[in-house]
Amino acid sequence: MNPPGREFTVMSREWCHLCHDLVEALRPIADEFGWRVVVLDVDQDPELEERWNELVPVLLHGDAELCRYRLDTEAVRVYCAGFPLESGA
Repeated sequence: MNPPGREFTVMSREWCHLCHDLVEALRPIADEFGWRVVVLDVDQDPELEERWNELVPVLLHGDAELCRYRLDTEAVRVYCAGFPLESGA
């Protein structure tokens, strides 16, 4: 299995204000480090809803859970900084 690229996944719900807050706070950090943010609405997939239900929002990178409910800005910055720069080659 390949390691995940520079892509965050946020398990979210459309009506969840904490979810919106986390994504809003995450986007500038993702932009700064060149990461993509993918938001998945758990209510649109029964398997995701069963797995994540009341745990949202959850920030993931691959299978790694980085934070839940509120963005841990410092932890996410440290996590992003641990990735080598991507070359254009």
